[in-house]
Amino acid sequence: MTSESTDAAALRERVRALMPRAEEDLTALVAMRSVADPRQFPPEECGKAADFLVRAFTGAGLRDVRRVTTPDGTDAVVGHAPGPEGAPTVLLYCHYDVQPPLDDAAWETPPFELTARDGRWYGRGAADCKGNIAMHLTALRALGGAEGAEFPVHIKFVAEGSEEQGTAGLEQLVPLQPELFDADALLICDTGNFALGLPTTTTSLRGLANVVVTVSTLKGEMHSGMFGGPAPDALAALVRMLDSLRDEHGNTAIQGLPADGVSYPADQFRADAGVLDGVSLVGTGSVADELWARPAVTVLGIDCPPVVGSSAAVQAKVRARVSLRVPPGMDAEEARKALTDHLVAAAPWGARVEVEAESAGQPFRARTDGPAYAALGAALSEAYGKAMVQSGQGGSIPLCNVLADRFPDAEIALIGVEEPGCLIHAPNESVDPSEIERMALAEALFLGSYAEAFTRAAGT
Repeated sequence: MTSESTDAAALRERVRALMPRAEEDLTALVAMRSVADPRQFPPEECGKAADFLVRAFTGAGLRDVRRVTTPDGTDAVVGHAPGPEGAPTVLLYCHYDVQPPLDDAAWETPPFELTARDGRWYGRGAADCKGNIAMHLTALRALGGAEGAEFPVHIKFVAEGSEEQGTAGLEQLVPLQPELFDADALLICDTGNFALGLPTTTTSLRGLANVVVTVSTLKGEMHSGMFGGPAPDALAALVRMLDSLRDEHGNTAIQGLPADGVSYPADQFRADAGVLDGVSLVGTGSVADELWARPAVTVLGIDCPPVVGSSAAVQAKVRARVSLRVPPGMDAEEARKALTDHLVAAAPWGARVEVEAESAGQPFRARTDGPAYAALGAALSEAYGKAMVQSGQGGSIPLCNVLADRFPDAEIALIGVEEPGCLIHAPNESVDPSEIERMALAEALFLGSYAEAFTRAAGT
């Protein structure tokens, strides 16, 4: 690394001085129970978070920051700020809705109260994705937006309100109001570094194909003592069907589906995933292949009688929610059809099977040869003191494909604060504040240098 420039050093100090404000932002955001599912939390909680973003990003220098209702009924927050004439446009993305806390008893601290412990900040959404909101605010303030300074590029801002529910509100908004999203570079800030302190851009994402399968065998539950044996048990049928989705090694084995970046050592994955001692990893490929290059099926939930309160009865009707992650190079709709056909064919005893299609999203692969990636790589390396790496990710962000199809000349980069130790979507989610600080610095450095890289590339 070369010695840090005076401007970069000054920016680093500004970001560092703003970190108490970032903690205040995150404390307020985590306290808002913005789960975009009215069956679990009041919609007003999402409204509070959206209103907070309107105030905060207006204060950070953006203009016309407002709520926009998307086709799924939830609100996105949008805004913009003009830059110098001829400068490129950068879109900053995040989402303010969060996963439900799941088991409150599994949390060591209150899920909706930001709590500092062992050098990390704990709370639902602290990383995914409210930590990225704090990162955006810190970067914009560091560039002087709060004092009215002109940003070095044109900026557009979009915060989604239902990303975790997968109801596609924002994806449907893109063709309806494309002017909100049109940009030369789009920073999709809902991923993170491959490891704590290792600057990473995510360049590929698996797609998603979810279904709900319902199995029926009887008109109603029957006493297991009087009818158990010959009576076809719907739950037993479902168990057989779900078991057929994987082979004896744990590989996804759906009929019709064929069985990049940095490597993923098995020992590191075991630690990141919290695999218990003595429990083997599944699958016969490398960890990287299993995560990023192959389809992966997961049973997300089963509706059947719980252990406590169950009775001696043969089950008549049960259902399960099944998720299939689809790697780049595979069509999500074709994969979902293969999953549906497999489940129907696997049903024993002539059981009746209904498969309801849920959300689906195509896999994504970014192009990385443009000026935005060059400027971003330099900014991340400056912020972290080490070279940027590129990685695939097993998650799905359908919005990326919608944006890539609508704006084929735009560069899309996925970054963020969500390194493996964050435990996103799980109890005890947390964020390392050093990631917010360094990613905010990287974003500010990128916004300051991208215009020059863009102009240079346009002249070649």
